[in-house]
Amino acid sequence: MNAGRRVVIGVGNDYRRDDGFGPLVIAGLTGRQDDDPRLSGVDLRVSDGEPTRLIDLWTGAGLAVIIDAVLDDGHHAGNRHELTLDALDELADTQSASSHGISLGSTVALGHALGRLPGRLVVLAVSGAEFGFGQGLTPPVAAAVPAVVERACELVAQR
Repeated sequence: MNAGRRVVIGVGNDYRRDDGFGPLVIAGLTGRQDDDPRLSGVDLRVSDGEPTRLIDLWTGAGLAVIIDAVLDDGHHAGNRHELTLDALDELADTQSASSHGISLGSTVALGHALGRLPGRLVVLAVSGAEFGFGQGLTPPVAAAVPAVVERACELVAQR
């Protein structure tokens, strides 16, 4: 493992409304990378959330930050959540909270079984409202983008 390697992965699909949150945060980080020293050397990636591709992106990293939109049956669009590896382990056997086919907790469990977890894993998620076909985030989810961009910068600066 490269303890100094840091990766931020935006999970989602630009053509599924609020599911485009992760890629949009990565776009925001990419736009700041040349001017923000906290992002120097940080690997910024987008993933569709397929487990093996996600595991490939975080393998060997000292820190992986995952950005994603999650389903929220309580309809609290725009609410932000921060989870660490321990919390994700607890989600492995529960119903998927992700808008993707397999939960992130299950992906973490698979990464653990394969010996391919990062040294530290943090998930920054936002509750989404609309995941149907179409482009553009709902207003509450769009409003969360700047705060999540800043929080990702803070996390990668902690080394």
